[in-house]
Amino acid sequence: MKSLRVPFENVGLNESYLSKLETLLEVGVEAEIDQLNWGDQFPKRLPVTVRLAHDDEVLYLLFVVEGELLRAENIEDFGSVWEDSCVEFFMQREGSKEYRNFECNVLGAMLSKVQESKGTGVLQKDVMKSIYRHSSINHRYEGDKEVSDWHMYLEIPKHAMGFEEDERLSGRKIRGNFYKCGDNTPEPHFLSWSPIDSPTPNFHLPEFFGEIIFDE
Repeated sequence: MKSLRVPFENVGLNESYLSKLETLLEVGVEAEIDQLNWGDQFPKRLPVTVRLAHDDEVLYLLFVVEGELLRAENIEDFGSVWEDSCVEFFMQREGSKEYRNFECNVLGAMLSKVQESKGTGVLQKDVMKSIYRHSSINHRYEGDKEVSDWHMYLEIPKHAMGFEEDERLSGRKIRGNFYKCGDNTPEPHFLSWSPIDSPTPNFHLPEFFGEIIFDE
């Protein structure tokens, strides 16, 4: 099982998005989303990383994607964001059968549910406004093909992950995975941080989540 330790850092003390981003780049832990689980069916591989830190109240994430042929059709929350250029974080608290998915396309449109298996569960409509999102896109050419480098910065408060107000993130262990997908992009792809043993693309398999530890 893969394991990742998320450092405790006071990212939230910074007043501006740019200063928060700079702090996260300096102190956050980086993980590569590089598992090509279904290479025979979907061989496209992109350089993708996620950088993380927490401050007991919020989990800060920065996804960085290089050289993608973008698709950006969904502009509202709870749409089919996985069909677009999309990054995702799935997590499950220890001892819980339920897991939470946070799927965000390149425009910042997000889908989040609490569920026990794919296609079930309840939309997290009550927490969506509390999740901060900021994207940046840079277009460039590889030969005669226009591609894009982009990043998605997220702030996910602890209550959106199922923690109570009096619970700290520090010292907690959860299980989770990070993904990059784009079902209907010009080059469909399905990448993960922790490997998945499934015959077809499916991110909704908590048995293949890795271990994520929030440092104190």
